[in-house]
Amino acid sequence: MLLGFKTELKLNDHSRTELLKHCGVARHAWNWGLGLTKQILDWNQANPKEKIKFPTAIDLHKWLVALVKPECPWYYECSKSTPQFALRALRLAWKDCFEKKKGVPQFKKKGHDDNFTLEGTVKIVGSRSI
Repeated sequence: MLLGFKTELKLNDHSRTELLKHCGVARHAWNWGLGLTKQILDWNQANPKEKIKFPTAIDLHKWLVALVKPECPWYYECSKSTPQFALRALRLAWKDCFEKKKGVPQFKKKGHDDNFTLEGTVKIVGSRSI
C-alpha cells in the first residue's frame, strides 16, 4: 500500500527560491509542450494527408532538450525530473481530452496553483533544511 503525506514546510529564502525555480521550469516545460502539441493538432487538421504523429512525453522531452535547453540555461539549475514529469502530466492531460474525460489542457500562469514533481528521495537535513 502506498501512502502519501502532506507537510507544510517552513522555508528560508534560499529554499523558497529553489522551489520557485522548479515551479517555473515545470510551468515553462508544460506551456512549451502545450504550444507545440496544439500546433501539431492544428497542422494535422489543416493537412489531413500530411499528418504529423502526435508526440509522446518522451518525444517532447527529447525535443525540449534539443531545442529549448540551449536557449534557457536556467533549466540546468533544477532537477532533470521536473520538466520530465511536467511533460508526462501534459501527455496524460491530452489523453484524458482525447478520451472525452476532460477538456483541452490550458496554459499555466505564474503563481496560480504552482506545482512540480520530483523523482527519488527527498531528505530532510537538520531541523529546517531540505
